[in-house]
Amino acid sequence: MNQSSALKGNVVVGQSGGPTVVINQSLVGVVEALRGQPNIGKVLGCLHGVRGIVDHQYIQMQDIPQDRLDRIAQTPSSALGSSRDKPDEEYCQRIFESFAKEDVRYFFYIGGNDSSDTCRIVNELARKQNYELRCFHVPKTIDNDLMHNDHTPGYGSAARFVACAFMGDNLDNRALPGVKINVIMGRHAGFLTAAAMLARQNPEDGPHLIYVPEVAFKSDKFLADVDRNMKKHGRCLIAVSEGIADDKHEPIASRLAIEQGHHVEKDSHGNVQLSGSGALGDFLAIHIKNNLGKKLRVRADTFGYLQRSFAGCVSATDAHEARKAGRKAADLALGGDLDGSIAIQRVNNDPYRVEYQRIELSDVAGKTRTLDRRYIVDDNNIADSFAEYLNPIVGKLPVIEFLRSATH
Repeated sequence: MNQSSALKGNVVVGQSGGPTVVINQSLVGVVEALRGQPNIGKVLGCLHGVRGIVDHQYIQMQDIPQDRLDRIAQTPSSALGSSRDKPDEEYCQRIFESFAKEDVRYFFYIGGNDSSDTCRIVNELARKQNYELRCFHVPKTIDNDLMHNDHTPGYGSAARFVACAFMGDNLDNRALPGVKINVIMGRHAGFLTAAAMLARQNPEDGPHLIYVPEVAFKSDKFLADVDRNMKKHGRCLIAVSEGIADDKHEPIASRLAIEQGHHVEKDSHGNVQLSGSGALGDFLAIHIKNNLGKKLRVRADTFGYLQRSFAGCVSATDAHEARKAGRKAADLALGGDLDGSIAIQRVNNDPYRVEYQRIELSDVAGKTRTLDRRYIVDDNNIADSFAEYLNPIVGKLPVIEFLRSATH
């Protein structure tokens, strides 16, 4: 590290968007890399993301003992709180004014593509006003949808949670056969839903069907798929992305709601409420019963926010990489880089190895990476080859066994 390249001043670090089980690893990684550096003054954690910056709500973190930092790193959810604010240029001007008042010369924002865009706008404002400020985005999202990343911190653990949940639900569905639908986060990208395929340890294991938003959902084909699997296995376990839509890009939750005479909630941005309502699973269950038989046993669950801040099911690789991503951002800023986003890029799969690269903020901001179509089979399943991608970042899963005589 070139110490002469390090600006003198204070630091602000914040967290944004949906929490994850390893987001605090990235927070601690940033703090660890900055502590004790001669040109760094205060390391300020902003409460509830950018909202804490404009309201001047900060926690000093530079003197927190290492043992406490380690406990924070291992704690799920956002230790500093989070925010869904999407700052425009006027909002970012207020952020910049707060930074100038606090003599902030380094800004680290841990989040998804909206967070990278915030870094970009604030950085541009600083340049216009000849105020040297080093802005770095540290990636985070269980959706795994950031461009130029092989995978993002948070995804490996959430994928592990989904796989383990489906392993258990597969056994439940086997004991009490019927149709079971599990709705998983993913409005535009199906990476998390696709991870359900890891639950299969035997040929008859579910999920038997997997639907992701990268392909148009066809109701008639869905019903035929379910009926075929019921006849083959005597049961059907289904993984569905919350964002599945038809060929006109209308969310299936909206379409089924209209067909069934229900009202659909919308979030603060006007999008159909998907994650917290449980509506899609219920609508699909009704759709199946209406078309395949009222007496059919059909159940639905929405994993929802449980996928984000669970405890005890963390991927060791995910935790390690999240911390390293935070450290890398701090090292680059101290070394003289003015801005950027950190991308995790896989160098080798066996043995597994990654590198942490600086990419432009504009490479991430406002863009969405989707699941490669080569992994999607017959619009209703995920190829076995996807496991080669998943295994190193999810880790070894539990091994299950059952009595064959219990088969339906």
